[in-house]
Amino acid sequence: MLTILGFAMIATFLVLIMLKKMSPIAALVLIPALFCVLVGKGAHLGDYVIDGVTGLAPTAAMLMFAIVYFGVMIDVGLFDPVVRGILKFCRADPLRIVVGTAVLAAIVSLDGDGSTTFMITVSAMYPLYKRLKMSLVVMTGVAAMANGVMNTLPWGGPTARAATALKLDASDIFVPMIPALAAGLLFVLVLAYVLGRRERGRLGVLTLDEALVEAPEAETVLVGAGSSGTPKRTVGSGTGSGGSLPEAPEDEGFQGLDPARATLRPKLYWFNALLTVVLLTAMIMEWLPIPVLFLLGAALALTVNFPHMPDQRARIAAHAENVLNVSGMVFAAAVFTGVLQGTGMVDHMAEWLVRNIPDAMGPHMALVTGVLSIPLTYFMSNDGFYFGILPVLAEAGQAHGVSAVEIARASIVGQPLHMSSPLVPAVYVLVGMAKVEFGDHTRFVVKWAVLTSLVVLGAGAVLGIL
Repeated sequence: MLTILGFAMIATFLVLIMLKKMSPIAALVLIPALFCVLVGKGAHLGDYVIDGVTGLAPTAAMLMFAIVYFGVMIDVGLFDPVVRGILKFCRADPLRIVVGTAVLAAIVSLDGDGSTTFMITVSAMYPLYKRLKMSLVVMTGVAAMANGVMNTLPWGGPTARAATALKLDASDIFVPMIPALAAGLLFVLVLAYVLGRRERGRLGVLTLDEALVEAPEAETVLVGAGSSGTPKRTVGSGTGSGGSLPEAPEDEGFQGLDPARATLRPKLYWFNALLTVVLLTAMIMEWLPIPVLFLLGAALALTVNFPHMPDQRARIAAHAENVLNVSGMVFAAAVFTGVLQGTGMVDHMAEWLVRNIPDAMGPHMALVTGVLSIPLTYFMSNDGFYFGILPVLAEAGQAHGVSAVEIARASIVGQPLHMSSPLVPAVYVLVGMAKVEFGDHTRFVVKWAVLTSLVVLGAGAVLGIL
């Protein structure tokens, strides 16, 4: 019964948010509360929620101060050269912009933190997507998949968890998987190219200067066909050729990074750059807990760049909406995870899946693990999967002669989809900063993320890694 109710709860949640019948925050709170009562454990709902909130509180604190820190760094101009470089590469061509999004997200993902990746990527690319009226779910989808592939780095989380759970060396898991992961990243770039061509066909191409000029919504800017035969279009009309991608919402003008904004601190550029490098290094080296690092970093960045109290209050207020949206989502997700784990639904679901693996698939447990990692890491946290389910799968594999390291390698292939899970706090940073409905992002990204995971799994099998 718990297995059925667990799957029913997850399905109900996904259907309601994808059909936009409920907001994600309301669905994350009310649906698990209802199913907790249906399970017959309504009296324990408070305990489950408190346990969930306690577990996610450090993550919420980290995201709150990370948003403030990187928001201040964007305000003072630290990322302006990166933005300008990406814009020069993109040349206001939708195809180049989508590919540039994937490249930027992959590069920034080297720090191992999804929230950081999404904040920098959206800050750099959002102005162009809005100005050219490109589909914002393309931006969020491509960024999430690129980050999902790169999230398998040993310091990114999943690989370290797999190594810890099975008592293996992280390098033994990750290094042999590099060719398969490279195939997955290449697939994301190819997909970005295809999606970019669709956007180019729908919208046409602007020159960089035209894209950066702020024009009133009523103003018409005619652009001639480029050398590739791209069509003329009217900027500001927001009309396309009827493609299947969702239209970007209208906006009042171009909300770009103003090169003359009052918050710029050019004299402090190298201080801010050094502070960011030290912060990311400390995070990777685990000198202090990540929430503490971002708390200290945000306080120092505000104090040095904005020594006057009114200016500090103004910067905090400027980023308060993002902070509230993301932290609210995290605490709402704590209700969902708390009920799933507290009632035992997640354990019963996992046991049911493992129990129903046919005996004939025993010698292929690595592939089975890879396939199962796709839905399981979407519907549950990485901690739950790697510390609760992976040891069971590894034991079943060893009974059929499949080594634990092969099981561990296969377990990380589901990460491209995992990064868009409603249980991953970073995804709320992504959709919140991009002003995209979570249901729209989910509806767009799931099929492509599953395909990316299958490409990694297929490459691993073909190359003899799994």
